[in-house]
Amino acid sequence: MNARIALLAALAAIASSCRDEQAGPPLKAGQGAPAAPVLHALDRAPADLTHRSGATFGGGNIIYIGSRVEPPNARPGQTVRVTHYFSALAPPPQGFQLFAHLVDADSGQMLLNADHEPQNGAAPLGLWPVGKVIDDEHTLALPPHSGRLRLLLGFWQGDRRLSVDDPSAHDGSNRVLGPIIGGELPLPEYRAPRAAKAPAIDGIADEPAWQKAPEVELVGSYDGRRPQLRTTARILWDDAHLYVAFDCEDPDAWGTLTAHDDAIYNEEVVEVFLDANADGKSYNELQVSPNNVTFDASFVARRSDLKAAMAWESGMKTAVKVRGTANDPSDRDQGWSAEMQIPLSSLTEVPHPPRPGDRWRFNLYRLEHLQRLRQVEGQAFSPLFAGDFHHLPRFGWLLFE
Repeated sequence: MNARIALLAALAAIASSCRDEQAGPPLKAGQGAPAAPVLHALDRAPADLTHRSGATFGGGNIIYIGSRVEPPNARPGQTVRVTHYFSALAPPPQGFQLFAHLVDADSGQMLLNADHEPQNGAAPLGLWPVGKVIDDEHTLALPPHSGRLRLLLGFWQGDRRLSVDDPSAHDGSNRVLGPIIGGELPLPEYRAPRAAKAPAIDGIADEPAWQKAPEVELVGSYDGRRPQLRTTARILWDDAHLYVAFDCEDPDAWGTLTAHDDAIYNEEVVEVFLDANADGKSYNELQVSPNNVTFDASFVARRSDLKAAMAWESGMKTAVKVRGTANDPSDRDQGWSAEMQIPLSSLTEVPHPPRPGDRWRFNLYRLEHLQRLRQVEGQAFSPLFAGDFHHLPRFGWLLFE
């Protein structure tokens, strides 16, 4: 085994770390400027790496040993602490800086530039001691994103990057493959009970059948966080209809549009999206406003021709109850509730009449104007992590019981 292979093996070995301070003495009190940041190094990488690499840069001069991500299964919006471990196997090149790019692990789409100086500026690449391990810790606030994330790492100088030696270890542009962060968020499921007796459609979900339907609370459509105003929903079904009930906390229930199929999606509204055959292509969109104005459409593909989609009529029956005075900003409302009775026979590509055990794809939404036409809050049953209610891959599952 030659010396370089021996050193690589030693770096990859699992052992406890021991810091080796590499800087001179700090300034004494009263000498003016604060002490310069101190480069620190380790004899070995720690045992608890969550990602191991071994990729080398610049003809074997620099090795990327791996990284540790805490917590390893972070969700969108969380802050994670990431520590990378590198070592110089030969005198390192001068003038290069570290970069770190957070991308979608599947598409490579850039999501966050996390470039920074190693050890907060204490450890520029040109000063790395040969044979020691450099640890570089930084934090990342994960963006709203439903898929897997990956960190890509490397070194840059001007308009070029330090080459990664193994083509399989980088993305084709000398960004070495770093740790995967997070993962696909599971899609939520709603278990809809069968109604023994059809509920009255009067805007108030107070019949016994509704009490058997699980109540779910909508979350922020873009990031899954708790919204400012609460919205709950319930779903029932029988041989002829799907029933959906919403209850919305709202200090100012309003709307200006009054005709069926008006663009009520630009104002306050609750919505149901249904993909009965779960193909991720064709689906129905059904809406109702606080003024009990309705909108319905049938799309043959994501956001297919709107005029053609709106030619479809669902035949649904709706009712709304406002707890306050709709369209009057001078008073404070308590909220509003809505019921929707949707004929199953009119929906697009229903494979067969629902029966227990069937699974459809669907989502529930609310658009709330916290300030009319200025500050809008989107809510969803299944958070989308995208600014698009038609983001079909994030539709949840509707299970008929």
